Amino acid sequence: MTPRPLRRSRTAVLALLAGALVLQASPSSARVSDGDADSSRPAPTVGAASAGTNPTSFKDVPSGYWANSAIKTVAVSNGWMRDFGSDTFKPETKESRKLFARTLIRVFHPDQKVDGSLKFSDLPSDDPFYAPANVAVKLGWMAATDKQFRPGDPVTMRAVHRALVMALGLGDEAAGIGRIHTADNYTFKHPRGLGTLMAGLVLGLRYNHGDESMDVGPGDALPRSEVAWSVARAYAVNTTETWRKSELSPYANIHLGAVPVGFRKVVEFGLRYVGYPYVYAGEWNKESPPGYCCGYQPRGGFDCSGFTWWLLAAPTVAWDNTAVRPYHGWPLPQRSSNDMAKAIPQSQRIPFSKLTPGDLMFYDGNRDGTIDHVDTYLGWGWAFDSSSYLGGVSIIRISGGWYRDHFVWGRDIMRPAS
Repeated sequence: MTPRPLRRSRTAVLALLAGALVLQASPSSARVSDGDADSSRPAPTVGAASAGTNPTSFKDVPSGYWANSAIKTVAVSNGWMRDFGSDTFKPETKESRKLFARTLIRVFHPDQKVDGSLKFSDLPSDDPFYAPANVAVKLGWMAATDKQFRPGDPVTMRAVHRALVMALGLGDEAAGIGRIHTADNYTFKHPRGLGTLMAGLVLGLRYNHGDESMDVGPGDALPRSEVAWSVARAYAVNTTETWRKSELSPYANIHLGAVPVGFRKVVEFGLRYVGYPYVYAGEWNKESPPGYCCGYQPRGGFDCSGFTWWLLAAPTVAWDNTAVRPYHGWPLPQRSSNDMAKAIPQSQRIPFSKLTPGDLMFYDGNRDGTIDHVDTYLGWGWAFDSSSYLGGVSIIRISGGWYRDHFVWGRDIMRPAS
């Protein structure tokens, strides 16, 4: 597969300013804009590009709107999300659980019968949304708590991924991700819902925005435009792109081999951020604070080298995230993938066959002789990665395909050569 370039990733260098204070839980204190290119595989799409004429009939969906193709799929070609008539879609309105449940059943199981014994205290059985909510809960696609469905609450990215992954019949693969473990059966601790969240990323259920202030994270309430994208992607996977399901096969029993005990806390820290979006020059888990001196990050998220830094770099006078991280880290003063790669002599470059957990992995995505991507090796052919291919932080298989083909060398920052 021929890769396309991702957005250029700014080099963010550490400014060791005289008299500077250690910034507890704040980003690095300097960034510059002339970073190296970050290249990876093309991201999944929905139909034709959305730019140009408006393919929908909705007055509130402008020409060139980013989700036009998805909205056409779910509300023009099909009536699954035609919830407000033929001329109004409300793309920026938060999608409610009851509307999403109805869409789910319309797309994936329109003939399923309700379970009469399943009742909700906040959604009576004569309500028109009772039946789809009942079926969605009965099938395990959505959850009810204390007999409450919470029909008016907005859906989150995490909930949408869970529902669509389960509706696609990929529960076993998602469960395998949730059991991520070592060769000696240590199961890593991670946030609830990791498996379906990660599976949704592999299937391309989240859109990677050019305007990164629009990117969504796992806990974010989703507008209808984002839900339309996710539903249209899931529909494509279920019909014309069924091959994508096979990309989840390696995840059904994901283990990282013999992971050193001391590295397990690094893996568990990284698992907290799976699903955070790809953000140009992103190196932090939240938006830059007002008045921040040295660059702006519109929301929490990471580029490739930013996540490597967040995960592994030891604190410095200008940058320290140990307030949120349960370990100190290792010397890594460089910020861009290219600078990280060039910081070691050729004699210290590690071939693919010699990689060990915690090693940095460098790639030449454009095959132009320049390192433009980095991720962190976890063991047994898996790595932590942040790219616009899957739209953010993910666990990827690097023992074959694009990543194996474009790998150049590795670097050991935990045990530097003497």
